[in-house]
This record gives sequence, structure tokens and C-alpha cells, in this order.
Amino acid sequence: MFILRSFFRRGPDLILGPGAVFGAVMNYITFNQDFSQVVGVAARSGFRLYSTEPFSKRYQNNEGDVGMLEMLFSTTLVALVLSPRFLRIMNTQRGTTICDLTFPSKINAMRMNRKRMVVVLEGAIYIYDIGNMKLLHQIDTPPNPHALCALSPSSENNILAYPCPLIVSPSSNTKKPSHVPPGSQASHAAPQNAGHVRIFDATTLESVNTIEAHQSAIGCLALNSDGTLLATASEKGTVIRVFAIPSGENLFQFRRGTLPAHIYNMSFNATSTLLCVSSASETVHIFKLVNTAQRGSGPASPTSERPPHSRSVSASSFNDTSSPRSQNDDDDLALSRASSASPATGVPTLERKPSTFAEGLASRFRQVSQGMVSNVSSRMGSYLPTSITTALEPQRDFAHVKIPKTSPNNNTGPMRSIVAMSPNHPQLMVVTSEGLMGVYNIDLERGGEGILERQESVFEGPGRRGVGTEE
Repeated sequence: MFILRSFFRRGPDLILGPGAVFGAVMNYITFNQDFSQVVGVAARSGFRLYSTEPFSKRYQNNEGDVGMLEMLFSTTLVALVLSPRFLRIMNTQRGTTICDLTFPSKINAMRMNRKRMVVVLEGAIYIYDIGNMKLLHQIDTPPNPHALCALSPSSENNILAYPCPLIVSPSSNTKKPSHVPPGSQASHAAPQNAGHVRIFDATTLESVNTIEAHQSAIGCLALNSDGTLLATASEKGTVIRVFAIPSGENLFQFRRGTLPAHIYNMSFNATSTLLCVSSASETVHIFKLVNTAQRGSGPASPTSERPPHSRSVSASSFNDTSSPRSQNDDDDLALSRASSASPATGVPTLERKPSTFAEGLASRFRQVSQGMVSNVSSRMGSYLPTSITTALEPQRDFAHVKIPKTSPNNNTGPMRSIVAMSPNHPQLMVVTSEGLMGVYNIDLERGGEGILERQESVFEGPGRRGVGTEE
């Protein structure tokens, strides 16, 4: 299931931001697996369930402190975290409790599909049979404070993906560096293979593959509705990769931007032809998943009629401050897989109208630098193998949306967001930490900037409609 992990949480306190729900701030907000519902959760006063098409409130509970919530598609089954270690499964139609579960440490994330429920702690993943809530398997993992994990909505390809960095500690007979004082207990343990992702079959409870996705630590994961594609981003967030599951073949490589930015959420559309990415830059990028033959010949034909998938992003656990560009910011370009299936030829760069002189200068610099890279790549392309050409020139976004910030003077930090393509219309749905859901029309033929169709509030029900895009 594609539930977007809570990007509004950090540490023991579950705090979303400036908006209020039932008189309290939101802790968590998420889509269900097929994007037919949006969930708003209040910290002290309960939670609400909303339908997205048409937008309407379906359920409200004003009792209890709810820190996190996950739904099972559009059923009446919901999972609630009522305290850091306490999880309750309930039926919203009957208002009854199905079962209560207590864990040894804080619950950082939950995932569900029609066969499995996955609970993510910082150092372990628990897998349950959703039919009888029996514990089937426990996976001990390296520390995973951001609860990065993706579970496929598909019951057939029941795939679980999670980071699996290897922590290598020096043996007792390892010679210490000369700068370490005698008798020092300093540990030189360091994560190796930080950008590796483990692919696990949640039905057979066996590891399927390990994908070398990035050289730096993983920042975000997403699986498509069929469990056949995995999107990954490193903590730098500059390059997005898409891999085939279970083979691990690197199919696509996308450039989100030049400067690092935390990725809050990624989600595929219903037919797995588009990938939506939201980040701390407050711009949503939409990438087109097409092969060489399909580029320039219109949108790709649907590859599946199954519902879409997307998970909630626990981006609140991230440090939201932008860091200077480091030597490894292009780690993703250095890591070009020999198994790349399609070369990343240039997609026209979308020009954005600069609002200030500084932004205009930066925009011009980016255009010039991109042109230089494109020119070098085109000249060298005939001499280099496909995998190297792909590394030189990742694809740019096909369409984008700039999220308007309604509270420019607040000091709550970057506006976080979760994103999903509508399963029924060519529209992008964006829900922000300010409590607003924007619906944007996307031109699937030409791409470009999405146009705001309407805006709704997860605080007060139906909101403003026909609101124009703000600069």
C-alpha cells in the first residue's frame, strides 16, 4: 500500500505545524493506497477521514490522542498509534476495537496491504498477517530513525523495501590511527553500502535482492501499485532512480535539481507512467517513465489498470535546513549501473519565470550549465556506452508545480507536502503541512507547469475553489 509516512513527526513529540484540527495541531496526514482518501489526524482530539473525489468528510472521531494513522484502501479498517509504543486496529463503521498491540520501542511507521501489516521501529520491522493479526516475522535492521520503508499495495507482488546499510566495526586487532590516544575507547565503526536497499518478499518472508541504489544514505523510497518498480532518492535528493523489481535493473535516472533538498514524498501514478516527487524546495516534480522509443511520441500507454500506490513520508524526522553542496552531491551520477535499460536523453528544461533579479541570475546560470552538459553529452554520446551517457545526462522533469505558501511570515520551517496523481483525472493532488489540499491540472501531452484547479482544507472541509496559482 502506498501510505505516505508522516513527514510531520520528529522525536517524541508529534507536531505537524501551524494548522489546527479540532483545536489541535496535526500529527500526521496521508493518502490511502489508491489515493481515494486523505487522512487528517489531530494530536489531542482525534482524527478525520476525507474522500478526495469528490472532496468530502467521511468520518470523524473526536476522542483520543492519535499520533499516526494508516488505512486499508477504502475499507473501514484503520490502524492508529495512540501512544509511542501502542497501536490499535479498529473498525470505523462499528466503532469497535479489533486488537491492541504494544511494542518494545517507539512506532515510527506503519504499512498495510490486503495481506500484511508492517510496523517499523528504529531497529526492527515486524510483519503481521492482516487476516488474524498474527506476528509472522521480525527483521532486525540497522538504525532506521526516519522509518524509511515501502510496502507494495499488491497482494500478488507483496514486496517490502527498506534501507540496509552495513555497519562495519573494526576488529579488536585492528591498528588504531596514530592520532587516537593510547587506551582510547573511540569507535571507528562506519556505515558501509549506505545507499543499499533490501528487497523482501512479505509473502514468502524471504529476502529477494539487494539493490545498490546510491552511494550516500537513502532518503526516500516508493513502490508502484504492482510492486514491480522501486523509486529511490538519497539524502541529498538531487537524483532520483527507478529500478525494476525484483531484478534491480536501473531503468530510469532523473535530475530533481542541482542543490540538495530533502525529499518528502514520492509516488507513482496508477499506470506507473509518471513519478511525482515533493521536496523541501516546495516544488513538486513530475517525471515521465518512458523508454527511448516512446520519447517524443506522446504519453506512454498504460501498463496496468491496478490502483496506484504511495506511502507516507516521514520527512518531519529530517533536518530541513539546506546544506552546501558537497563532493558527493552527484554520487548518483557516479553510480551508473551497467544494467541501465534506457538512456536518459534530454527532456526540454522547463523555464520558470524568475521573481527576483537573484533568482533570474541563478536561473540563467542553470540554463548555461545545463546547456554545457547537454552539449558535452551529445558530442561524447556516440563514443560512450549507454550506461555512461545516462550518468552524464539524467532526465529532467516533464511537469512541475510550485506550491503556494499561504503563511509566508510563519517561522515553522519549510512547508512539507505529500503528493499523488488522481486515479481518475490528469490531476496532481498536493496536501501540505499547512492543512491545504491543492488539485492541479497537468497537461499530459506537453507537460509544463500545472494549473491550480481548486483548493480544499483538511481543517474545515470544502475550501476555496478556482483559486489561481500564486507566485
